[in-house]
Amino acid sequence: MTLFSTAPKWAIASHNKGKIKEIAELIAPYGLAAEGADSLGLPEPEETEKTFTGNALLKAKAGAEACGLVSLADDSGLEVTALDGAPGIYSARWAGEPRDFSAAMDKVRTELEARKATDYSARFVCALALAHPDGETRVYEGEVRGHLTFPPRGDKGFGYDPIFIPVGHELTFAEMDPAIKHAMSHRAHAFRLLVEDVFGA
Repeated sequence: MTLFSTAPKWAIASHNKGKIKEIAELIAPYGLAAEGADSLGLPEPEETEKTFTGNALLKAKAGAEACGLVSLADDSGLEVTALDGAPGIYSARWAGEPRDFSAAMDKVRTELEARKATDYSARFVCALALAHPDGETRVYEGEVRGHLTFPPRGDKGFGYDPIFIPVGHELTFAEMDPAIKHAMSHRAHAFRLLVEDVFGA
């Protein structure tokens, strides 16, 4: 048992409804309830770090301090090889305010065309950070590699899912059954590491 596994409820330090739903579904089998940042009234700290890990830790610590619950934060994004890793940690910011991922996907395509890119390989990266109100933290990182396709396809998933096809598959993440995507996603890889560490499973 760990400080994290004995908590009855975790705060999900995110205002992204898609992420909250996905993470809540991942932790439900372990008897944990989850509540998102909006319903807990958690602030959304400015992401000032230069890595996924740094930003995930920043958000998890802020969440734990604000609500007194174990706080799980995710920082994830799309890294496109031909764009030197962009949008990377700025993946959400490419979607603007309010978030418009159709525009963000158009921007990726425009940038690739401007560079006359022929390499459409990319990867999704996820850093999951856990923070306990007593100050203890843990971080887990996962990735899934694939390539981009245009125009976007599918209406499941969120973010850049409609343009990302994982290695060995023909469907985009947004065309897949959510259970299939959850089993192979960057978030799932990071979560498996979390489960092994926190729950010993």
